[in-house]
Amino acid sequence: MASREAFLARVRAAQPVAPELSELPEVPLFDTPPGDLRERFTAALKGMGGDCVAVRDAAEVAALIRERHGEDAVVCSAAPEVPGTRALTADTPPESLEDVDVGVLRARFGVAETGSIWVSEREYTVNALGYLVQHLVVLLDPAQLVAGLQDVYRRPDFREARYAALVTGPSATADIEGVLILGAQGVRSLTVAWLAP
Repeated sequence: MASREAFLARVRAAQPVAPELSELPEVPLFDTPPGDLRERFTAALKGMGGDCVAVRDAAEVAALIRERHGEDAVVCSAAPEVPGTRALTADTPPESLEDVDVGVLRARFGVAETGSIWVSEREYTVNALGYLVQHLVVLLDPAQLVAGLQDVYRRPDFREARYAALVTGPSATADIEGVLILGAQGVRSLTVAWLAP
């Protein structure tokens, strides 16, 4: 046996036996502020540098993208109702999204407390869609809002996803002299379009 295989065999043999998986602890429900969930979500997202827009249909979303980002924008869409200019499939190499101007996806739900959207590998199609593109447009059904973060853990999609992210606004940092810089390490803008499926 080669030294590499011998080393790996010793590592595998030394692994502790995994304990039986137990149930996740029960997350208590806390009181949430009163008020309309959509208004609370919008205020929280705007506070984090994001934007919300009301649209009538997917054609209006496409028009909004052209208006904000130009006719020549490279659009990659994981939302079937909004066409992209570049195809996106599960086999799309993540690195091929590096020159995409606008990514479009549909969030499973939103969190009013933080203005966050919840997406998993199913919504992204390719996880890099949420991080490599310049601008992200997210379709969100207003009926799919939960009040607070504790509600996220009660949803079955939280337990069923292999990968999931709560995304709140565009990428940002305030590390240097406390100056807020949007789009520092990821998307430069995040727009939530209120649109039921």
